[in-house]
Order: sequence, then structure tokens, then C-alpha cells
Amino acid sequence: MIFFAILAALATVEGIFARFVLHRPTHDVRLTPQSIISGEVGAFGLVFVASWVMAKIENRSLTDYGLPWLRALGGRFWQGVLIGFAAITLLLIGIWALGALHFGPVMLHGIELWKYAGLWAAAFLAVAFFEEFFFRGYMLFTLTTAIGFWPAAILCSIVFGYVHHSNPHENWMGAVAAGLVGLVFCLLLRRTGNLWMPIGFHAAWDWGETYFYGVPDSGASLPGHLFNANFTGPAWLTGGTVGPEGSWLCILLLLCLWFIFAAWLGEAKYPPKRRDVETYGVVTA
Repeated sequence: MIFFAILAALATVEGIFARFVLHRPTHDVRLTPQSIISGEVGAFGLVFVASWVMAKIENRSLTDYGLPWLRALGGRFWQGVLIGFAAITLLLIGIWALGALHFGPVMLHGIELWKYAGLWAAAFLAVAFFEEFFFRGYMLFTLTTAIGFWPAAILCSIVFGYVHHSNPHENWMGAVAAGLVGLVFCLLLRRTGNLWMPIGFHAAWDWGETYFYGVPDSGASLPGHLFNANFTGPAWLTGGTVGPEGSWLCILLLLCLWFIFAAWLGEAKYPPKRRDVETYGVVTA
């Protein structure tokens, strides 16, 4: 509750500053790479400060909450990037093989191609930092100390999926898929010991959807994409306006990824158990 109180206070101060000092409009909801970068970097900053304050209160470090900065953008991050892009590519190839997707022509050339590639990479890296650290950082760690890792992971993933349901053109199928993606990210955190692989996976998946292939991402169709892919099949197969995350093939893909990661990554490395036992007297199984 202290964590959320700090977040609320910081968000209030930030909102007042943005409105009365920066004169930022409150009604502008246009989604561009620049607006997403601005919003998500600010949101991550609020969560970071609140988590840092809680780390000082609880005599911990941000490493306990899944962000060891000495490993920033290291090998696990790039593994996540490769797997995330490969996963969204495999999903779209599956939809295409069933005759429900056309990849379309290349829409960008020259400097515009590289400009939007970089802008969307920065935007979705900011999205991944905020969403992973908020849903699977301090909140997941603290719930784990009380109820255990997997009950906490399931609860946080349900909230993660439910939040996505508020997106325009999103539906319950897409929200369920988002929740399952969150659970896969929890598995990656559990087995690698930190959030760097989930961050890389998350950013690359979104970048592949929005920029590279140009399909809807959680109900949002955004400008500046390389291909102009379009769906020609039923919504249960393509996801419709939700995008490929609303496809039943996405559920199948996530189940396959779960078993692959569980077999590949071996034993659990998160959360740090020593301090949990000392501070709370709880064994985080």
C-alpha cells in the first residue's frame, strides 16, 4: 500500500507539472512513436522511483525486484529479442500458411525505413521497461513473499491481461492471450533470475507486430510500418481488429513456448530467498 501511495503521489505531481508547466494537452490520445516514448518513459520513471524508495525502506536493492543494472542489455536481453521476434514471425507465418494473411508490399524506403525502425524500437523498449517492471517488479516480488511465486505470478498476469482489455478494439480473447504472455514472462523471470529476457522478448514482439509486419497490436493499428499486412480470414484465426494476439494460434504458440522455456532454462533462480525468509519468515516456493 505504501508503494501504491507513493506512485499515486508521484503521478499527481507529474500530472500537475505536465499540465500547468509544460502545458501538455490532456485530451491528445494520438499514438505515435514519440508520444509512446514520452508517456512510457515517464511511467517507468514513476515506478522506478517508487521501487527505489521501497528498496531503501526494506533494505533491499533493485536487483531483488528483477533489475540488476550490471546485466543491462546483456546476453539474456538479446536472447529475448531474438526469441520475441522469431515468435511473432512464426505466429504470422502460421496464419499466412492457412491462407488468412497477406504480408503486402513494403511501405517504407530510404531514410524513412530506418527512422521508423529506430523510433519504434525505442518506443517498444520503453513500453517493455514500464510494463515488465510495474507488473513483474516490486509488486510481484512483494506478493511472492506473502503467497509464493506462482500464486503471485498468476494474480499479476490476470491483472496484466485485464488492463489490456481497456485498449480500443481489444476483446476478451486478446486479454486472455495478454495474460498468458504475462505468465510466460513470469516463467522467464523465474528461470533466469531477472527481467532482462522478458524485456527483450516483449519489446521485439511488439516491434515485429507494429513496425515490421504492420498488423494490429493489442487492438491498436499504428503508423509507420515496413510491411502493410492484412488479414483475410476469420477472426478466430487472425485475431481480427485485435491483431494476432487474438488468434487461437497465439494460445497454441504460448503453450509451446512455455514447455520449451521450462525444459531449456532449468532450475528456478528467482526470487532471492534469503532475505524473504529473514524478513518475512516465508519460504517462497
